[in-house]
Amino acid sequence: MTDGRNESKVVRNGSHDAELLVDFLNTLDVEDGTDQLATSAGLASWASAHGLEPGTLDDARGARDALRSLVTGGRPELPAVPLHPSCEGDGVCLRSSTVAEAAIAATVVLSIQGKISRVKLCQAETCRFAYYDHSRNGSRAWCSMEICGNRSKARNFRAKPA
Repeated sequence: MTDGRNESKVVRNGSHDAELLVDFLNTLDVEDGTDQLATSAGLASWASAHGLEPGTLDDARGARDALRSLVTGGRPELPAVPLHPSCEGDGVCLRSSTVAEAAIAATVVLSIQGKISRVKLCQAETCRFAYYDHSRNGSRAWCSMEICGNRSKARNFRAKPA
């Protein structure tokens, strides 16, 4: 039950942060050509499903574009968002209320933990799906070896001279 005030989302552990960030990056589906942040209603729906306030469409899109660039090795200028550290139970956490704030907060936490390099976009140009690389050495290149990885390897095999 809420009292009508904006509730904050507590960003606390790496697995939740990674899931939130990957879900946020995947609001843009390159393969299907769909964008959940194309409209305010889409943003509101995504925010509601993740227990967040939507914030502005421009802030959410700007954060997503910058973070997609960041995880592919770019050095974008990240949007300035307020992050509210607090001490709760098992340590320090970051509070955020809007979609853009939560995505940036998740990125900050993963960066501090040294895990941001595990958030990647599929190397297949027609896919670009975000995923968290759970492989031992962090060298996974495709969202799915069965789909994008197989396509790439088959394409490379066919391109070899006979």
